[in-house]
Formats: sequence, structure tokens, C-alpha cells
Amino acid sequence: MSDVTLSKAVRSNLLHLQNTAKMMDSTQERLATGKKVNSALDNPTNFFTAASLSGRAADIGTLLDAMSNGIRTIEAADNGLTSITKAIESMQSTLRQARQDNSFKTESYTLNMADTPAGTEVLNFAGGALPDGTDYDVDLTASRSELAAGAFTPAGVDLSDPGDTIGFDIAVHGGDPVSISITNADITSPGAVADPTAVTADEIAAIINAKLDNAGVAATATVNGGDLVLTTDDFAGSSSSAIEISNYAETTTAGTTGIADGTGTAIGTRARTVDDMVTAINANADLDGFVRASNDNGKLRIENRSTTDMTLTGLTNGEITGGIGQSDIEGNDVRASLARQFNELRTELDRLSEDASFNGVNLLRGDQLKIVFNESGTSTIEIQAKNSKGEARAINVANLGLLELNAEDLDLNTDIDGLLSNLQNALNEVRAQASDLGSTLSVVQNREDFTKRMINTLETGAANLTLADTNEESANLLALQTRQQLSQTALSLASQADQAVLRLFG
Repeated sequence: MSDVTLSKAVRSNLLHLQNTAKMMDSTQERLATGKKVNSALDNPTNFFTAASLSGRAADIGTLLDAMSNGIRTIEAADNGLTSITKAIESMQSTLRQARQDNSFKTESYTLNMADTPAGTEVLNFAGGALPDGTDYDVDLTASRSELAAGAFTPAGVDLSDPGDTIGFDIAVHGGDPVSISITNADITSPGAVADPTAVTADEIAAIINAKLDNAGVAATATVNGGDLVLTTDDFAGSSSSAIEISNYAETTTAGTTGIADGTGTAIGTRARTVDDMVTAINANADLDGFVRASNDNGKLRIENRSTTDMTLTGLTNGEITGGIGQSDIEGNDVRASLARQFNELRTELDRLSEDASFNGVNLLRGDQLKIVFNESGTSTIEIQAKNSKGEARAINVANLGLLELNAEDLDLNTDIDGLLSNLQNALNEVRAQASDLGSTLSVVQNREDFTKRMINTLETGAANLTLADTNEESANLLALQTRQQLSQTALSLASQADQAVLRLFG
């Protein structure tokens, strides 16, 4: 092209056309990309600043997926806790149902004792909720007891000195010993005795009876052939020490009462009535809570307050006689069934805990979840199930202290109350864990929203530095197009001038 010589006017117009075309290319590129800065050559400062802002936005954007997965993991754990809460509430309902159930099995027996019982006949209880290793016998007979003292000296007892006393402890029907003391003041009161220096047997018996009445001791002192005799007022089980004297002491200066430490002997043995047996069984501390007796129209009704069978020994042909025959009373099958239901709910609780995972992470199983909040990794949160002491642990029946039940665990209402209290503690712990996860979920969700807003801010800032004003660029393109047309016309006019010179040679 260097061999071609252009006129000054043509060259000038051509140069303008080339510049216009270049500017049109640039404007068209901005309109096509929507950016006024497409490379570092356009505006190095804006280009690299925008690139930095966009890069940070992209880095933060990659954390959003982890945050989203973290939120889903926490939600999965919360779903598990919600279901576990319902499972524990169902377990509470099961125990309350057992607590209200009183469908214990009963059997009624006819008492058919011999007219002259030996006094050794018993009704034995075994099994049920009764602890092993102890004989639980209830006497089928009752008797009074008599303790004959030694000879009362004819000279009587001298309690005439102020310091003279007679004292002893007396226990009736196996009860606690009660102290009885006769002093000089007792015999010197007006009308107590005829001669304080020679108290007779009848006089000392009257004083003793007054003392026994005041102390509430069901025994009576009498005189038999000149001797003092202590006899129980009521019939009681023949296996008890019906009357017992201990710690006898006297400081008299003359005579003797004949009373000494000893145990009475049974007299007047008879068979217990149904009402006697009801009273004796229900008053037996060893059977309390395990057996209940009542009068069933003249028969002895025995209630087995247990979920397991109870065996009674002391029957003959189904009647209570003190024999060697046995009879079984079935256990409470309703409570036994509720114990099985409790265990099924307990197993389901563990399954819920095991299944509350998301993307392989299960907070209820004890897994730890770490979520990174910024691109440098300096802002993070670690999430893990913890107990009230802040110690990491899984949510399961073992850590909640929910043990598997046997049917006999529901025998006693007091035991059920203890289990209900334990369940309430477990429920409180699960609710506290749910509250903790809910708080953590709020933190992560808030951080996710913050991160989204930050990405938008960074991308907007980058766009403001590089985006083109399409209206402005369109106007520029239209102006350039006009300028191009004018330049082409000018170039044509310059060429026509050269052609005019050519026509001179024609």
C-alpha cells in the first residue's frame, strides 16, 4: 500500500473513518457484553478491583452450600428430638396407665380349720412381688399368753422406804417393750394399800393393772394361788412372743413379788376368723404393698399385687386348713403388657436417634458438625449434642437413663412414681437439647442470610465498576454511525476532486 499515494484530503478522511470504526467496535462490544470495562486495558483500576470483589463473592458463595447442609443437618436432628419427645411422652402415658391400673388378680378361699388347732398352722406366701429369701407366714391360729410369776411371799412387799421401787419392761404380742415402775409414792397414796410395809399380792396386782392401763399395755395382772400372773388381754398369732418380761429390778427391803424376766406360754389357742386373717395379713409389714386381704362374703380374698404369680401354701382341697396344699394366684397381666409396650417405645427412641442423620452427619448420635462462615476459615461454629454439664454425648436411652423394664418393675406404685420421675428428667433433657439446637439453627440461618447479602453487596460493587450504561452507549453508537456516514461522504468528495484532475487529460 506504500506505493499508493493518497491526497491529503483522502488520507484525512480515511483516518477519521478508521477512528470512527474503532470507536464503533468498542461501543458495540460494550453493548454486546453490557460492560464498559471488559479488560484491564479498558480501566485497570476498575477491572482489578471488580475482579477482587467478584472473587470474594465467589469464595463466600462456596460456603453457602455448606451452611445450607448444616441447616438441614440441624433440622434433621431437631426432627429426631421432636419424635423422641413424643416417644418419651408416650412412655409417660404408658406408665401412668400402669399407675392407674388395679386389675390385680384375686382368689377367695374358705377357712376350714380344725376345731382344736395345734397352734402351729400358718398360711405361707411366696412369689409375686415378695423378695426372695424370706418366709412370709401368717398364723392361722390365735392365742392368749400367760406368764406366771414365782411365789409371792406371804409377808408381802415392803416399799415403805422412799427409795424402794419395782421396775420391769413388758412387751405384748411382739410389740415394743414398755417400762413399768412401782415406787414408794404408789403405795403411800391414800387408799392404795392397807400396810405399806406389807403390800399384798392383790394390792400389788391392782397397782400393776393401773400402770398397764395408763401405758396402754394389753395385759392384766391377777393373783392365782397367791402368785402374780400376767396374761395378755387379746388373742394374737401364736408365733409371736405374746408376753415377755425383761429388765426386772427391785429395791425392796423385804419380801418378793415373784416377778422375773421370762416369756409367757400360749393358752386358749383357737382358729382365726376371716376378719382376724384380714387384719393380720393387712397389718403384716412384710406383706404390705405386695398382698391385700379382704372378706369376700365369709371367704378370705387374697389379692396378688404383682405382675407375677404368687403361691399360697397351707391349703387342703382348695380350702385354707394349715395343710401342705398350694394354690397359685396369677399376676397382673395388664401391667405386664404395659411393661412390654414401654420397652417397645424405648427401642423406638433409639431408632429415631440413629435415623436422624443428614448427609451422613447425625448430631443425635454424637457426631460433630463444623460450619465455616468466612472465606478465611477464621469464623466457624461447632455443633454437637451435649448434656447439662456441657459434655458431648449422644441422645439415646442409655444416656437418658431409661432402663428396660421387667414386668415386676411395675408391681408397686411407688416404683412407677420413680420411673415417671426419671422419664420427666429425660424429657427435660431432650427439651433442653432441642432448645439448644434451635438456638444454634437460628445462628446459622442468620449467618446464611448475612452471607447472601454480602455476596449481593460485593457483586453489586463489582458491577458498578464495570457495567456499561446501555443508553449512553446506544447514543454513542448512533452518533458514530452518523459520523461514519459523514466521513464516507467527505471521502467521496475528496476522491471526486482527484477525478476532476483526471478529466483534464480527457
